[in-house]
Amino acid sequence: MADRFAAGDRVRTRTVDPPGHTRLPRYARGVRGEVVSTAGHHPLADERARGLTSSPRAVYHVRFAASDLFGEGDHTVVVELWEDYLEPEGGR
Repeated sequence: MADRFAAGDRVRTRTVDPPGHTRLPRYARGVRGEVVSTAGHHPLADERARGLTSSPRAVYHVRFAASDLFGEGDHTVVVELWEDYLEPEGGR
């Protein structure tokens, strides 16, 4: 299966609040960002933490404005996120 996103794609993180373990930080939920690169293909940590078998899926480095994440800051923050946590935001 082809990767859903490519470098330069605008994305938004999902706003899910699942029970148990997730690798989607609360501070990054529902925030717009830009895919910087693909970081390989790995089983979804959320499923593995529950003892489930998980097929590898794309993981991305996504860049966010610090002000969008924390309400202040003039720098950017890159977070490594599974494809499952991302939705398309619009064109490149």
